[in-house]
Amino acid sequence: MLGQSWGGMLGAEYGVTRPKGQKSLTIANSPASMKLWVEEANRLRADLPKDVQETLTKHEQAGTTDDPAYQEATMRFYERHVCRVVPFPPEVTETFAQILRNPTVYNVMNGPNEFHVVGTLRNWSVVDRLSAIEVPTLLISGRHDEATPATVQPFKDGIKGSRWQIFEHSSHMPHVEEQDLCMQVVGDFLDDNDN
Repeated sequence: MLGQSWGGMLGAEYGVTRPKGQKSLTIANSPASMKLWVEEANRLRADLPKDVQETLTKHEQAGTTDDPAYQEATMRFYERHVCRVVPFPPEVTETFAQILRNPTVYNVMNGPNEFHVVGTLRNWSVVDRLSAIEVPTLLISGRHDEATPATVQPFKDGIKGSRWQIFEHSSHMPHVEEQDLCMQVVGDFLDDNDN
């Protein structure tokens, strides 16, 4: 099983149930705790230009996160920590377009974006259950990822024998940003563990 971002959170939840027949798990660009995620997102956000930070804060306080200025400020964060290939490739653009067409699930579970987490997932954590995962596990993250090392470290600490690959030229999407290397790493891991 391989899950990326929210999919990796689902993968961890599935993995702790010790499903029969599972041979391996790949958790890509995912946090082990939303509390850690928000703490780290706020740290990354503090590195944005002051005017971008002010725009974000102003609209969050006013409840106007659908304002075009807020959306533009959000993109400054995304271009640093979600996908560093700018302009975004078509598959990334389409992903964001799908969320815009029907934002219900994303907004209810997460909130208006990746760093203003006010949805039902805001208190989610799998940290205290990770020792239940007993299959070989590959952890993936990017050097500039919004899933910072602090958000991934609990997986490394909690899953015995897990392996962690950090992609030096990627943020949240090594499968897009360093596609060849990412596919090689995942393919090798699957070859080693899923025969």
